Amino acid sequence: MKHTRTCVKTLAVMLLLLFVAGPVLAEPPAAPSPAAPPPAVQKPAAGAQLQGTVNINTADAAQLTLLPGIGPKMAESIIAYRSSVGTFNSIEDLVNVKGIGPKSLEKMRPYLSIKGETTLKKG
Repeated sequence: MKHTRTCVKTLAVMLLLLFVAGPVLAEPPAAPSPAAPPPAVQKPAAGAQLQGTVNINTADAAQLTLLPGIGPKMAESIIAYRSSVGTFNSIEDLVNVKGIGPKSLEKMRPYLSIKGETTLKKG
């Protein structure tokens, strides 16, 4: 008889746990949130105004990625071109970098310079 009561109590506890924890265990796990890119390569939000310019002859990769349409790979391509050919004599020379065409250049043109400091930032 004592054994029966112990089994019934154990069964009752197990059923209680099943009803309490069951719905929680049945929910699918939450999807992990995507990692944000590091601040140095973070693009301005759509519609954000940019102020200043990027000196394409002296800018590092992080500064170049602030330009519209330039990601980390393209920034490295610009630096590699600059290292092998030398400084840009004009802003238009940027189209000589593989992957940058006239349309891309026009999007970036207001933010480009070949002299002075890089001052580009979100406004």
